[in-house]
Amino acid sequence: MNKPVLVIMAAGMGSRFGGMKQITPVDDHGHILMDFSLYDARLAGFEKVVFIIRKEHEAVFRESIGDRIAEKMEVAYAFQDLNDLPEGYTVPEGREKPWGTAHAVLSARKIIDSPFAVLNADDYYGRAAFQIIYEYLASARDDDKFRYAMVGYQLGMTLTESGHVARGVCEVDENGYLRKVTERTKIMKTPEGAAYLGDDEQTWIPIDPASTVSMNFWGFTKSYMSALEKEFPAFLEANLPQNPLKCEYYLPYVVDCLLRSDKATVQVLKTPDRWFGMTYREDRQMVEDHIRQYQESGYYPKEF
Repeated sequence: MNKPVLVIMAAGMGSRFGGMKQITPVDDHGHILMDFSLYDARLAGFEKVVFIIRKEHEAVFRESIGDRIAEKMEVAYAFQDLNDLPEGYTVPEGREKPWGTAHAVLSARKIIDSPFAVLNADDYYGRAAFQIIYEYLASARDDDKFRYAMVGYQLGMTLTESGHVARGVCEVDENGYLRKVTERTKIMKTPEGAAYLGDDEQTWIPIDPASTVSMNFWGFTKSYMSALEKEFPAFLEANLPQNPLKCEYYLPYVVDCLLRSDKATVQVLKTPDRWFGMTYREDRQMVEDHIRQYQESGYYPKEF
């Protein structure tokens, strides 16, 4: 069996943060958040990484991180292309927005032939997350169902002081398997505690900060690629007429389709680590402070 591969989605530009936040330095040595994820991934056992980027960003991406990482890990690239659509479909006139995270991973279908973990480029996930997902994937086998996994975080360990965030709130059964993910597009800290914006878009509803949430850190067997390809035309058929310029094909959408049809299970691998990222430009100082503390304690070397 092929060893698990790490897949990093780095095609987004970070609209709320502004600019290419994936390559924003977060310490005095020029490291970006992705450097710390890759350091932790190597410790966990990952030897190959696939970067999903836009073709027009290839040169700056290689210069910023890709060439450095290629000295320590096997590196491959996949390019998310707006025109990469199933036969019979074309890009709607005026569409510029990428097709979402599921489409991003689908763009790597020709170069992934093993179990893989997939995560965002501009987030810090914590060392434990890489260890538990690697251990799961190293022995993952499909049988009568697809056997997938997801790293689950406590909601309170993922919130920012700078504004609202989107989180996938998870319902987990008594055996630790995912039942469903409910996307809450606006969750934030309030004076009364964590809350999400209700469907009326006016009422803030309290939510337990201990709730398990998905931060887009998944573990899949290679069967997931076939599922992505199979579900994409149905997604386009259902969503293009209503929202041709902005509908997005997300990883949890496909997972939910498989769960509802009883074709897959998703084991929720809970981590106690704090997640953080640069959703907003104001988050940068918080991120830098955390990284500095890790380095000063010896958790990460200052140069690597």
